[in-house]
Amino acid sequence: MQVEQATYSLTLAYDGAPFAGFARQPGQLTVQGELEHALELIFRRPVETTCAGRTDAGVHALCQVVSFGVLPGEMDGRSPRSFLRSMNALTCDGISVREVCERLAGFSARFDAKAREYRYFICQQEAPPIFTTAHSWHISQPLDVAAMEAGAAHLIGEHDFKSFCMAASAVGKPTCRNVSEICFSREVIMGEPQLVVRVVGNAFLHSMVRTIVGTLVLVGRGKRRADWVRDVLAARDRTAAGENAPAQGLVLWHVEY
Repeated sequence: MQVEQATYSLTLAYDGAPFAGFARQPGQLTVQGELEHALELIFRRPVETTCAGRTDAGVHALCQVVSFGVLPGEMDGRSPRSFLRSMNALTCDGISVREVCERLAGFSARFDAKAREYRYFICQQEAPPIFTTAHSWHISQPLDVAAMEAGAAHLIGEHDFKSFCMAASAVGKPTCRNVSEICFSREVIMGEPQLVVRVVGNAFLHSMVRTIVGTLVLVGRGKRRADWVRDVLAARDRTAAGENAPAQGLVLWHVEY
């Protein structure tokens, strides 16, 4: 007889620098591997997790959500505070588990997510950054943000984003996604000026946000016209787009349920 499980979720942040991505990989340090190892130590059994977004190597998260099943009695006597303290003690320093929450049975951090928000940080100053160097892409050349906005407008809505994902990951898989917003703002973080690119969509393909940013930066540098982005989208060919923006500038910022 199958035992009915309760469903819980974790909300966590992590610095992506030391990890080979979120997804577990044999012999590699990964966020999922760390979480599942900690859960196995706590519950004394293997625990499989599901995340809202499988971030690539080097990509950070401010608000990653992970769901997992709990057997009857396993959470008895464990307060949220003590559970979080145990999780943070059993995972490496690059991970901060911030919240645990009981969900409706069968909740999936991946399939129940309505939207995901990523933010990409571009340090815009002449001198190399000090405080944001590990969390931004340094581009000393001024960028034409108006041109980038015009280029980004071609990507809003539901489209086939095959040109904007890793080619190998798209083989035999659907590549249509709905991007609801791409906007730009300027912030100063630790005294260093940043151009922040906010990208919101229902879901994203492998390296999609980084390819979007890399493509728009070519427009911002004046190397391509804004209308070129429309042509890249129509090509459905990864070689038509710009290079991937560096991983360290990207943060999974928020997940909406």
